[in-house]
Amino acid sequence: MLLVLLGVVGVILALIYLKGIYNQHYWKKRGVAFYDKHKTGGPLWQFAIEDRSFFQILNDIYWNYEKEPAVGLGSFHDLGLFVKDPTNIQHIAQVDFHSFNHRAIAFTEDDVLAHNVLMLNGQKWKLVRQKVTPIFTTAKLKNMFYIIDKSAQDFIEYLRDNPEKLKEDLFDTLGNYCNAAIAAAVFGIHTRSTFDSPFRMMAKEVLTPTFFTNLKFAISGVSESLFKFLKLKLFKTEKEKFFIAAIKQVIRQREKENVKRHDFIDICVELQKNGTMVDPDTGYALEPTDELMAAQAYFFFLAGTDPTIAGIFGTLMELGRNPDILKKAHEDVDRVFEKYNGQLTYDAVGEVNYLKNVLSEVFRVHPPIAFVMRQCVQDSVLPVGNIPVEKGIKIFMPIFDLHHDPNYFPEPEKFDPDRFVREGEINDATYIPFGKGGRYCIGARYANIQIMTGLIHILRHYTVRTFVRKGGVKYNKEQFQVRLRNCDVELVPRKL
Repeated sequence: MLLVLLGVVGVILALIYLKGIYNQHYWKKRGVAFYDKHKTGGPLWQFAIEDRSFFQILNDIYWNYEKEPAVGLGSFHDLGLFVKDPTNIQHIAQVDFHSFNHRAIAFTEDDVLAHNVLMLNGQKWKLVRQKVTPIFTTAKLKNMFYIIDKSAQDFIEYLRDNPEKLKEDLFDTLGNYCNAAIAAAVFGIHTRSTFDSPFRMMAKEVLTPTFFTNLKFAISGVSESLFKFLKLKLFKTEKEKFFIAAIKQVIRQREKENVKRHDFIDICVELQKNGTMVDPDTGYALEPTDELMAAQAYFFFLAGTDPTIAGIFGTLMELGRNPDILKKAHEDVDRVFEKYNGQLTYDAVGEVNYLKNVLSEVFRVHPPIAFVMRQCVQDSVLPVGNIPVEKGIKIFMPIFDLHHDPNYFPEPEKFDPDRFVREGEINDATYIPFGKGGRYCIGARYANIQIMTGLIHILRHYTVRTFVRKGGVKYNKEQFQVRLRNCDVELVPRKL
């Protein structure tokens, strides 16, 4: 029995070794540098066994292969390519988008909430995106601004009533505002207590990484077929039932009320009223079921919560570390409040220009998402390096690394909002906090207005102190996000 066991282990080890050799040969044959630290498992295997964010592993590769336009990545099954050169990134995201329009995130058909505009691909993604994009037009954002502003004012009142929160976990506390704003403004969901909502509890649970969620991410990246064979689900069944039931209830209630609130639920009601959705270019048809609408709502809910919390927290953290910048931000906010007689409007937010530059710099230094993924759906060639990419190859494109590269941003580790007013310093080929091209984040404008509104109200009433613990600012182990840790931010009431 022992000999049989040893024989099996020996065969497995031999297969792992041979797969690593094959991976290396595959990329060498195509003239591409190969990441040989983990020839077989690649960076996804590293992520599974190391206590680091995935982007930190990619960051090592970025600088270890500094002169290379792309680096081949090993894998147990689906090979990957880390594309570093901005021209090649432009080619993937825009020029040859039809060859790289797949998001490269595996999910199973019965994972209902995964059928959202972020994760869908092909004709279904195109049609759903066409139908839900109108929620984030300028006109819609203006119409829902009063709800976002009310959520921010409620948050200030919440802080006044609970002063102990000023010194507690600010990241967690900010989640109350972001959750309330997205739930009310986009979905028309108002709970008995904005800051004691089951939606907030759900968001915290879903967005907190665990060993099992990280393992599922690794398996998804290593092999889509294995992920589906194991029938893994990205979202728990109980969360699925809860959220679908909530959205169904809101849609039915809106139908009865027959009133327009200019939010996502209005779009749901209109789509279902019009019946089958059809793509005029291809004839592809899809039913706007409650489940499909709930999947889109779920994505907007999570995407409108976590990145916005990170944006506000990152801004306050940097302001607390830079007193001169904090002073200018306060002056900018006070000026606009005085101009508009203490009232905030959609247009007023657009006039808080210095704070806007501060936020842009936060998105450079601490982008909410550190990298983006694509999958090649038909053979293509990247122009820089003349790199052939076969159908099925998974693409990883950096955001964090580009934003911290001195070739593109002078003194990249310096927090400098003024770089956004100096001519020629910012290039949209290398500054891409919300991605770029055909799968650019459709909620970017909403995120900006929600973050800015929250920041303006907070800075009107509070100043900031930042405490960075020994060892400096660090990062949580995350799949895509850049989550700051090892630092505390305290809010201190201002004397106006």
